[in-house]
Amino acid sequence: MKSFYPYLMKYRHPKPKDDISDFANHAYLDHGFPKASNRYDEISSYLELNVDYLSSMTIFDEAWEKYITETKQ
Repeated sequence: MKSFYPYLMKYRHPKPKDDISDFANHAYLDHGFPKASNRYDEISSYLELNVDYLSSMTIFDEAWEKYITETKQ
């Protein structure tokens, strides 16, 4: 399974349409984001401890559910 970061990048948008697009735009600018990870706990911990651009972890959870559903094979 590919890492979460490339999946999230498909939601980047110059004018964010929703919270996930806003998350993707910020993650793109975050040089510390765990780009190679496909592990929920690693990414979640990083976001909780290191970023202030997510107004709620629910946004990450929603993006993660889409990632799992769309990349499951």
